Amino acid sequence: MIKVVVTGAMGRMGKAIVQQILASEDMEIAGCIERKEHPLLGTDAGKGIILTSNLEATLQDLRQPQMPAIVSSPLVIIDFTSPETTINHLETACLFNCPIVIGTTGLNKAQNERLSTAAESIPIVYSANMSLGMNLLFKLAALTAKALGNEYEVEILEAHHHKKVDAPSGSALKIAGVIAEALERDLDKVAVYGRQGSVGQRKPEEIGIFAIRGGDIIGEHTAMFIGDGERLEITHRVQNRDTFASGALRAGRFAANASPGLYNMMDVLGIKGE
Repeated sequence: MIKVVVTGAMGRMGKAIVQQILASEDMEIAGCIERKEHPLLGTDAGKGIILTSNLEATLQDLRQPQMPAIVSSPLVIIDFTSPETTINHLETACLFNCPIVIGTTGLNKAQNERLSTAAESIPIVYSANMSLGMNLLFKLAALTAKALGNEYEVEILEAHHHKKVDAPSGSALKIAGVIAEALERDLDKVAVYGRQGSVGQRKPEEIGIFAIRGGDIIGEHTAMFIGDGERLEITHRVQNRDTFASGALRAGRFAANASPGLYNMMDVLGIKGE
């Protein structure tokens, strides 16, 4: 049985993950963590697990620092919080040699570098989007870009609910990144984030990235390859958050028994080299 500590347990994703773990036959909730000011701290988060704000104390009860062998069951953290909080949780995970799955978006360059460093000592699965369909879109977008080459112009559109705080989404940036890599372009130089005013004629190498926010849209992403006379669109739409939670649990199973390293959902799904 894999023991799971869920951070951000009362958030939209956290609740979905907790519910799926409670229904799972090979995982069990070992801890639920929330921010210090959360009004539900001290209440039952599920199966008698009390919601707390102290990840370190929770892990201390489960595993002594630098002594992973004292727990009989694999232990993993699943983290969907905020960039700064995620990095704090990462430091604690390293202290306790605990694998961690991270679905937080909006990490900056320094925070991504910290993930790479931490991965030298613990298994980390990090993905901007943990759905199977979305990760297949990443793969299809790269294959399409290679096949169509520079004759087609690329635009990316994403839409999310009005509570999402980062834009564009991490998944949109990932799509742009895999396409830029396939086309041998530097995304930092060719990305265009929206257009306004007299911007001049579109440059062929541009990769446009646009964000829509409104209502309760869970997540929609479209990669558009636009040529003269035709347009190819690859679209992924999320109908509920269960697809992300299922992916997070799958990543947790992978991380719980993996060697130290930085992994993504392609590794988890076994399609990285396909």
